[in-house]
Amino acid sequence: MKKQRILSKEERKEQRLASALLSPTILLFTVFIVLPGFYMLYLSLQNLNYAKPYRNGFVGLQNYVEMLHDAAFWNGLNVSAKWVVAEILLQLVCGMALALLLNQKIKGRGFFRAISFAPWAVSGTLTTMLWTLIYSQHIGVLNMILKALGLIGSEGIAWLGNEKTVFGAVVIAELWRGIPFFAINFLAGLQSIPQNIYEAGAMDGCGRFQSFWKLTLPFLKETIVMTILLRTIWTFNSFDMLYTMTGGGPFRLTTTLPIYTYQVTFASGEFGYGSALAVTSTLILLVFAAVFMKAMRYGGNVDE
Repeated sequence: MKKQRILSKEERKEQRLASALLSPTILLFTVFIVLPGFYMLYLSLQNLNYAKPYRNGFVGLQNYVEMLHDAAFWNGLNVSAKWVVAEILLQLVCGMALALLLNQKIKGRGFFRAISFAPWAVSGTLTTMLWTLIYSQHIGVLNMILKALGLIGSEGIAWLGNEKTVFGAVVIAELWRGIPFFAINFLAGLQSIPQNIYEAGAMDGCGRFQSFWKLTLPFLKETIVMTILLRTIWTFNSFDMLYTMTGGGPFRLTTTLPIYTYQVTFASGEFGYGSALAVTSTLILLVFAAVFMKAMRYGGNVDE
């Protein structure tokens, strides 16, 4: 049996200091994340509705079984999947293009960077007000431009009330707000890449596309993976802009799983079933994060 090394006085002192510095973080994490999580799990096993107290009580997995037969749940999951895929793909491509442009040595680069990153600093409420005005059927800028070009009639289009246009409209609004997050992270990654590898690549005959594919992307792998993961979680949980712009309508076309969870929990007062929906959402994100990180081999070397 291997003999355990006795720590020196200085090493014990450092351990105590590390424990003292970590204690506030661990305490806050426990109070605001772990305990509410266990309480939510406990509620998901209850039938809890303060308007109908005679039905309250422990029901086990009944809420989860009911969820499997709930068409609104599957609709919310389907809308969430489309919402996340559309946003992440568009933000990834547009954010990379913007980062590559802002990485060029041009006059006034700092000004253009500030303008490009400004939407990320705008709150969800202000974004909602801005895009609601843009999409307004009667006074919206978008309809005014299209009318001037003769592309639509004088009655205009209710972009947020039309079942054919509402999903695309909210995707564009969130895209405007989300692109800067990708661009900021990619730009930081681009600036950390040694320039000598591009010089070596040019000597080997690499063109711009080959340099981007074989040099830039491998060096940005860690940044891309983490940015996609974080943005996927945030986009899946996105609530403020979607709810204030459409309320989940029309015809539940923009009712994502978080919006449905809110409606069930606070509008209908079904706290037990709402907690079950919240637990399911958390599990979906945890499974996705684990599979995605494994598939992308996050933490591996650039050559892998």
